[in-house]
Amino acid sequence: MDQSPIADMKFEDALGELENIVSSMEGGKLELEASIAAYRRGMALMKHCQAQLANAEDQIRILENGEFKEVDRNTLEAQ
Repeated sequence: MDQSPIADMKFEDALGELENIVSSMEGGKLELEASIAAYRRGMALMKHCQAQLANAEDQIRILENGEFKEVDRNTLEAQ
């Protein structure tokens, strides 16, 4: 299992590792201690991904009349 520092990981890398952890845990081939370590790492990766998504949402803004405005997701989905 990759033990790269989570804080330095890009979203896609963290998500990929999280998917690998879930796969290995679902396979049921990990020993108890390895399962616990994988669970802890997975939770940290999940929190990191959630924080990056929240940060991205905060940055998605439209400049309108000199003011920043949140993007209307319904408008984006209709396009």
